[in-house]
Order: sequence, then C-alpha cells, then structure tokens
Amino acid sequence: MAALSLVFGAVLLAGAATGAWGDPNDPPRRASADLAPASAGLPADPSGKALSEQQAEHLLAAGGDRWGAYYSAQEYAEFSQGLDGRYPGVGLSVGRGEDGVTEVSQVTPAGPAAQAGIAPGDRLLRIGQDQADRLPVTEVVARLRGQGDERRAGSEVTLAVRRGDGEVRELRLKRVLLDSRQVTAEHLDRGVLRITVRAFTSGVADQVRAALRAPHTGVVLDLRGNSGGLVDEAVGTAGSLLDGGPVGSYQERGGTRELTAPPGGDGRTPLVVLVDGGTMSAAELLAGALQDRSRAVVVGSRTFGKGTVQQPSRLADGAVLEMTVGRYHTPSGRSLDGTGLTPDVPAAAGEDTDALALRVLAGLGTRS
Repeated sequence: MAALSLVFGAVLLAGAATGAWGDPNDPPRRASADLAPASAGLPADPSGKALSEQQAEHLLAAGGDRWGAYYSAQEYAEFSQGLDGRYPGVGLSVGRGEDGVTEVSQVTPAGPAAQAGIAPGDRLLRIGQDQADRLPVTEVVARLRGQGDERRAGSEVTLAVRRGDGEVRELRLKRVLLDSRQVTAEHLDRGVLRITVRAFTSGVADQVRAALRAPHTGVVLDLRGNSGGLVDEAVGTAGSLLDGGPVGSYQERGGTRELTAPPGGDGRTPLVVLVDGGTMSAAELLAGALQDRSRAVVVGSRTFGKGTVQQPSRLADGAVLEMTVGRYHTPSGRSLDGTGLTPDVPAAAGEDTDALALRVLAGLGTRS
C-alpha cells in the first residue's frame, strides 16, 4: 500500500484475506477500552517513533485495546498484499456457530480445499494438532494462512474435517497464492441480482458499481461473513446504493468525522441486505446506514457488534502499530459496538436465507 489506510476491522489481516471472522463468544484478547492514555508512559500517537515490540505491546495492553495489533514490517507487507493483491492460503473460510462448532462457510473454487473435497457446512475439527473449537476463530484463520516461515505459497497445513456424521478425514493441503477479489455477482430468480461482498478491500466499491450495471429488477447485497475493511471502500459502496447523504460518523481523538456517500447512486431499486454473526465493522456500518435511511430491508441474524475504528501508525523501523482511535455511529446516531445490528426480518435457525430474501424482495415489488 502506498499509504496507511483507516480501517474498520483490526481482524482484517485474518478476516478480509480469507473471508473468516471472529466469534462474539470467544474470550477477548483484551478488555474493550479506548486509547491508552498518554500517562501510560508511551506516546499516544506513536507515528515515526522508535518503539520495541515489547513497548508496542505494552502500549496496547495499557489501554486495554482489544482490537489493537502490532505488525513487523514483513507482516504488514503481507497484510497489505491481502488488501491489494494476492495472498497465501488454502481457499477456505470458516465461522463459528452459536453451538461453538467451527464450520466451513465458503470454499474458493479450484483452490486446494475445493480440490480436496471440502465443502461449505463441513466441520473443521483440528488444525495441526489443536482442536479448532478451542481456538479463537481469528487464530484458526491465521494458521490457515500460515505463520512465520509458513506464510508463503507451497507451505503445508494439516486439517481434520468431517461432513455430517461421516468419518473424520485427515488432509494435508499446500498453500497457494489466491486472488483477493472480494466481490461476486449472480442473477437469481426473476431478474434479481445478488452481489456478495466478502470484505472491503481496495477496489471493492468499483467492483460493486460495475456489478450493478448488469440488468436487474432488485438487488440482494450479501454481507454475511464480511469482516470489514477500508472505510473509503464501504462509503463508496454506499454511494452506489444511495443518492448521496450520510453513511455514518466516527469519533477520533476529540473530533467527529462525517462519512457521506457521493451523489448519483441508485436510491430506488428494491434492496435486501443479508447479514449474520460474521458481519463486522465496515459491513455493519453499511448495513446500518441502509437500514437507518429506509433504503433496504435487512434480513438474517444479529451482526457481530464491532463499532470501533483502527488507525495504523508506521514506526521508525518500518513496523506498524494499529490502534483503536474511536467509535463509529450510524446516520441515526446508533453505536453498534457490543450490540450488533438487529435485522428487520430475522431468519429462523436453518432457514433458507436466500429464499427468504427473495420473498422479502417480492413484497417490496421489483423494478420492471
């Protein structure tokens, strides 16, 4: 990346690059809190400072910054690669249900996981020698991508998976470089266009805008499992679905910044937004804006509830310290932090959410 970008989602290193997410029931890495105060003995704005890794970790711990993170120069370069280009992985996304089970949520076509026969709905039992259910989902994702010397194409990861009540399969997969494109589009029944956005990485707003040029009578915007990402990309996406106006705001270091969609977007075509417990950060902000402004009907289950903003700061040695700098609010002033977004139309457990979305769209009427 040419510059450090503001993000709604410190899990982007794990989540955006793989489509996975954290779990509200996982114990937090640190208690939720605001920025570490200057009295902690370290600079409140560490940009350009010479901090050791230990000092950086102390700065995060002193403020109880749950979403703060320290990246070496190499780690952040790989992080940036996940935002802008390609990244190593096995083409596997996971989530955790209310029962604590770690399941495969998405599989990249033709990727190593797909070639091994892994499918959405399979349960991930182990990664390496550790039980997946006992690890935070963000840790599972990090291990799928690889850590240290393993974070490269050609390295291997061992998994144990099971489908339904079938036998446990032990698999050894080789990581490959995967495309970080996060937007897919397809037509459903009666000319309805479903646009799936897995994360708000660089270029996503343009990809959504391009997808909307296809003929359609209604739109289903699928934000399930979207782990958040770059603020500007989420606001740009809103600009395609709103004819200007507020998207939200965030508070940072004593000030408030308003987020506004550019004018000229489609504010009339019937729109349903799909969300679930893996919808986080910038994705929650977008869904909340469309809900607040009565632009869309939100369908699914309660979202994750991450309403904070992180700002990366480059340290003197090239490392990056990512710190929480504020909280965001939807256009009506709601904070989703810790509570999440409640859908307008809840989906029952096991219900076909895609079919439910189509029924809701039919009730809204479709554009001819």
